[in-house]
Amino acid sequence: MTTATSSIRVLLADDQALLRSAFRVLVDSEPDMEVVGEAADGAEAVELARSLGVDVVLMDIRMPGTDGLAATRMISEDPELSAVRVVMLTTFEVDEYVVQSLRAGASGFLGKGAEPDELLNAIRIVAAGEALLSPVATTGLIATFLKQASALGQGGTADDDEAAAARTERLSALTVREREVLVQVAGGHSNDEIAEQLVVSPLTVKTHVNRAMAKLGARDRAQLVVIAYESGLVRPRVE
Repeated sequence: MTTATSSIRVLLADDQALLRSAFRVLVDSEPDMEVVGEAADGAEAVELARSLGVDVVLMDIRMPGTDGLAATRMISEDPELSAVRVVMLTTFEVDEYVVQSLRAGASGFLGKGAEPDELLNAIRIVAAGEALLSPVATTGLIATFLKQASALGQGGTADDDEAAAARTERLSALTVREREVLVQVAGGHSNDEIAEQLVVSPLTVKTHVNRAMAKLGARDRAQLVVIAYESGLVRPRVE
């Protein structure tokens, strides 16, 4: 087991033992990360996240009992787990649960067919909390699903509608610059790219992002993207 203080502590949550074993070998082969636990269902994942000091959870969406979606929501709603980041693992690149996962608190998603380097990079990016995993692809999926939900009149439950209305109202607390930065974040741009676009320093962009997250109650950039679309600040492109 890696003992370096900078080691990223990873929890694997998947009902397939063989897949967990493959992920463990891959993750443990890296000097800057280690697998600290394995869970076969969502309930066990939440329990281990609380007891093992986990940084990142690789969470399968579909598991028996408590699924990955419910487990992610439980983690994101637990104040003691506010630093834990979840990467949702999907069987297909376009999954109907992706947006629900992000709404529940996941920091991003990754297809199970991803290359090893993609998986390792995803863990590092999410652990750093500085960028949404595969931002352009994720943004496109969010836009697609929100557009479909709107067209079909499937905006969600009354509670979901109230939450969306509250997020829209909170946008009024943002400064003009924070709104500009939020639009850029929703477009999948990095801090450096946003800084170049707005002719400011990356540190200034990071400050605006952090303030926007605090005002909107977002855990990370993934949540900012969802809020930007749900509030109507950014609208899906019509191809």
